[in-house]
Amino acid sequence: MASMTDIKRRKQSVSSTQKITKAMKLVSTVKLQKAKQKAENTDPYFNYMYNTVCSMLDRAGAIEHPYLKAGESKKKAVITISSNKGLAGGYNGNITKLITESDQLDKEDVLLYTIGKKAHDMLKHKGYDVATQHDEVMEAPTFDDAMDIGQEVLDAFTNGEVGEIYLAYTHFKNTVVHEPKLLKLLPVEIPEEDRKKDDKDDKMIMTFEPNPEEALDMIVPKYINSLIYGALIEAVASENGARMQAMDSATSNAEDIISDLTLKYNRARQESITQELTEIIGGAEAIS
Repeated sequence: MASMTDIKRRKQSVSSTQKITKAMKLVSTVKLQKAKQKAENTDPYFNYMYNTVCSMLDRAGAIEHPYLKAGESKKKAVITISSNKGLAGGYNGNITKLITESDQLDKEDVLLYTIGKKAHDMLKHKGYDVATQHDEVMEAPTFDDAMDIGQEVLDAFTNGEVGEIYLAYTHFKNTVVHEPKLLKLLPVEIPEEDRKKDDKDDKMIMTFEPNPEEALDMIVPKYINSLIYGALIEAVASENGARMQAMDSATSNAEDIISDLTLKYNRARQESITQELTEIIGGAEAIS
């Protein structure tokens, strides 16, 4: 058994760690409240933009436009959103796993546009190509940041550097549930559930003014930028929710360890006292 000094030193170390995890949990809780409110306010626009553009293109008929068909390049641009910091449970690992285990993405064809240091480091270590890195964006995401990133991937798409564009992020459902998602941005595809829904209804053909090409040149970039911004906001909320859970779990584990060490310390102390008493009694008997 470890000595009383070793147990006491270990207990003090765990107590110090527990204070840190408690503080980090409180910080994450405060940040989560703000991020959660922002995500809940942004989510309806995020969803309506996606559904509206898909529905509009489904009703538009046969339109020839570069945004509606895959490019000649086999490369696939993947905008990957993670965090700059760790201690968030499986948050960053889930995004990495989403890309490495996806049936839609082959490692040789993927070109990453990373937002957040953690997924960038993990995926680059696994041999993935990284086009650009935007670590600073995750500190305080803005729509201007989304526009800059959206313009980068759109330029790569129109220049023929990539043939498809994907978005990998963590969808914020609630405080404890965060779902990694891989969303295909370009070429725009109509979700199967939306097709079935529209097939049941009488669909009117969508008309454009002045013409479909000019309209799509304006609409699709806004669609891309809006989805990237929505994903950034949801990712921030998910990160803080995951970190709050991880720190809460770490604090509880530290409490269990401290209780166990306290029991061991008291047991060792009792054994020490018993041994001293035995030695005193033995010495007194020897004298008499």
